Amino acid sequence: MSGKEVQQRLEMAVQRRFRDAEPDEERLVRIEIPVAEMDVFRWLAAQKGTGKMYWRGRHADERIATSGVARIVSGDSYPAFGDIGQEVETFLARPGADVRLFGGFRFDLERIPTQHWFGFPAWQFALPRFELHQRNGKSKFCCNLVLPEDLALQDIIFEDIEALDFEDNVFWKAMSVPHARTDHPGFEGWKRQVNWALDAFDRDVLQKVVLARRVDFTFSKSPEAVALLRVLQDATPSCFHFLFDAGDGVFLGATPERLFFRRGREVFSEAVAGTRPRGATSDSDEAYRTSLLASEKDQREHAYVLDAIRKTLQSFCDDVNVDEVASEMKLAAGRHLVSRVSGTLEPGVTDFDLLEQLHPTPAVGGVPGPVAREVISTLEGFDRGWYAGPIGWVGRDSAEFAVALRCGVLRGDTLSLFSGAGLVEGSDPGDEWLEIEQKITDFTRILGLAVHDRT
Repeated sequence: MSGKEVQQRLEMAVQRRFRDAEPDEERLVRIEIPVAEMDVFRWLAAQKGTGKMYWRGRHADERIATSGVARIVSGDSYPAFGDIGQEVETFLARPGADVRLFGGFRFDLERIPTQHWFGFPAWQFALPRFELHQRNGKSKFCCNLVLPEDLALQDIIFEDIEALDFEDNVFWKAMSVPHARTDHPGFEGWKRQVNWALDAFDRDVLQKVVLARRVDFTFSKSPEAVALLRVLQDATPSCFHFLFDAGDGVFLGATPERLFFRRGREVFSEAVAGTRPRGATSDSDEAYRTSLLASEKDQREHAYVLDAIRKTLQSFCDDVNVDEVASEMKLAAGRHLVSRVSGTLEPGVTDFDLLEQLHPTPAVGGVPGPVAREVISTLEGFDRGWYAGPIGWVGRDSAEFAVALRCGVLRGDTLSLFSGAGLVEGSDPGDEWLEIEQKITDFTRILGLAVHDRT
């Protein structure tokens, strides 16, 4: 089926839905059309409209690329989580199709965004107008309608259908190498921050804090965001992959860390903390693994995260199951300690209750949480924006959110990468600097860059 035929079939199906709709009936309509196998990245790159987004679960075969927005719930100030949850749940409870709203939150909802994050609201959840799904090599194209509201937008919707591009005419250009790198902070500034934290540990002000760095890479010609994500996904098979296009900037990344997954009343979360690289040989790889599992410092850092998640889920669940012994999460370029936590939610607990209480975990904030967040706001000289915030989707009977790590925001000719390190008593500035360098290698190695030791 050609792209033109897909558009014609879609137009006819939408016309029928509008013709049969009752003027005041609230309903969610989802039109699905099987299409020939196609590359979701090529399709996404070809679209000219707003609302471009990409999502792939950590181990799921399903890939979802979207364009356009059928419904959006967003804000630029600290949200009332209960009100958002009520609005989203009321919307999803409409009769009709089971749809998903995609979006997320800033790490610090009280901070005013800086230029890197202009265009990204404090929080946002959107129902896409158009979705391309690929699973097991099969593709389908979907159009979401919100009735009766969309009855007043028929002309615009048909124009948007006509503007869809199904021609496979996107050609990826070779990834260029950046000509400049700027670290925020540089190593001397980083050392001062870590030493400040070590002093706070000695004074019992803090037990743990996660400090982040921003690394700006400048290119002679702006990289293509979708092409960058495409290569990144191939290089990071065991991660969540995401892209959110805000018009002036694109937020994308490959994060290994799940915040929670809900299926009915079952909820699954995990504590991830403690890091080692992969080894160049099997012997060195095993040595790194043994070092991580035996490290008192890393186990202590991990325990703070696990304890916080356990306590949060215990407040919401009838029963909670916890991996008491941390195991290894092995990635393409690194490894972490991981402990899984699951439970059965009490009736009435919403996804937004979980988001409000789980975020930020000590894996991206610290202990005690309020003090750590104040330290992060004071010491870090940049705006985290959506970095380290919850991103994902919420549906009628299920939801999934990841923590936005190993990520960057692309604005014009500058790619800004974000990554952090968990500091506890015994942390070393040089070791933590190199840990962050290892965490951004998923990006830098596909750009042909080596690990930057110290500056």
